[in-house]
Amino acid sequence: MSARPTRTFTVALLAALLGALLPVSAAHAASRTVQGGRLDWGIKSSFQSYVTGPVAKGGFKLKSGAATVGGSLFRFHSAAGSYDPDSGEFNASFSGGVSFQGHRKPDGAYELDMTVSRPSVRISGGTGTLYLDVSSKAKDTGTVTEESQVPFATLALGGIEMKGGGTPIALTNVPTTLTAQGAKAFAGYYPAGAPLDPVSLSADVVTAAQGAPSGPPPAPAQTPGAASGSPQGQGAFADAAVDWGVRRTFREYVTGSIGQGKWTLAEGAQDGGALFRFPRGKGTYDGQKGSLDAAFAGTVHFTGAHLDLMLGKVNVKVENGKGVLTADVTTGGETKSAVALVAFDAKGLKTEGKLATLTEAPATLTEDGAQAFNSTYRPGTEMDPVSLAVALDGSATLPALPDLGSTAAPSPAPPTASASAPASPGPAAAADRSSSAGVYLGLAVAVLALAGAGTFLVLRRRRAAAADPAPADAP
Repeated sequence: MSARPTRTFTVALLAALLGALLPVSAAHAASRTVQGGRLDWGIKSSFQSYVTGPVAKGGFKLKSGAATVGGSLFRFHSAAGSYDPDSGEFNASFSGGVSFQGHRKPDGAYELDMTVSRPSVRISGGTGTLYLDVSSKAKDTGTVTEESQVPFATLALGGIEMKGGGTPIALTNVPTTLTAQGAKAFAGYYPAGAPLDPVSLSADVVTAAQGAPSGPPPAPAQTPGAASGSPQGQGAFADAAVDWGVRRTFREYVTGSIGQGKWTLAEGAQDGGALFRFPRGKGTYDGQKGSLDAAFAGTVHFTGAHLDLMLGKVNVKVENGKGVLTADVTTGGETKSAVALVAFDAKGLKTEGKLATLTEAPATLTEDGAQAFNSTYRPGTEMDPVSLAVALDGSATLPALPDLGSTAAPSPAPPTASASAPASPGPAAAADRSSSAGVYLGLAVAVLALAGAGTFLVLRRRRAAAADPAPADAP
């Protein structure tokens, strides 16, 4: 048998197997969509202490769904952007903001007044930058400036391998340093080069094959009698939700070292990080009068050391620009029905198209609410704001909750990094790299083995022909 057919077969087999690798490589290198996740950052803990301390006598307020985590971290949500596993380039923007105010003047204004929002992280070529929208009042002149996406801080990425990641992409305790532009936007409180708090983030990524959603989620089913014929909305509506976080410091107490507790959601309630959503609202709405009477599903149960409090059957009534949120309150196994917990300013309730909304309306604790919290807070205490969304017919979509993404398990730092270096992308990313390497290695071994087998076959036939020539009279 001639060696040429065997060699031809081997070459063809090599080409086929290598060709099979190409789609894997192309899919692996394709840019992926960042969809969901959070960024945790304290900005600068000493700045927080100064603002809330005895000198500035101020505080901070969360905006647009931002939350607090632990003792001094702010959590920004709903990551969106892109990630290229081949180059390691990563771009993600997050939602939410924090306003700091201090040094209140007799006229009620604040000498210190700064808001940071919409952080975004861009990583390319081994360097990373954190960008922010910043509104600040200059320390010396009081001049207010507003800037969008200021390159606020640099990220120390030494030892972090961004290539080949899977999902979620996770970075933990990455050191940050204030830039010159950031120092200016920071109202002159710190010089360029000052260390800021470290950044941690987790972002979900999806491939084209997985298919990112191409549109909004399906609209809720039409409720009989919904106000589909009136742009102002009168009568029954299709769906509604109320978002309320109770009180930030209360949540921090529950999960902190003193409360040592947690909260549990049931009957459809959802956790949005800085708020709880009570969904499936039913009732009536009159857009012309700006009135609403709605009952919502869901319960939230706070438990901990010396704490057992459950809120359920939430109801909201709005009339003449004022709103009241009531709930059934269960403590120690005893339930009080329809307790008026907070009053809120509802003048901002407005109808736009087929959706009526009220966003982050200031709320204060009622006298009955104070009793529900065992007099931990006095009547009139500022509570978390109330947000409302009412779908006037089945084609309207309620605003989405903050998307915190998947939970990324911690992973060890790279072997080449120092003990204090930030961790590399999480186990999912490492697993993705390992599986890809395994595919390449396995196919390569198979190619070499088959190629070797073909060569061995040719050599063996040649040697057999030389050692044992056929008899001259063989057919």
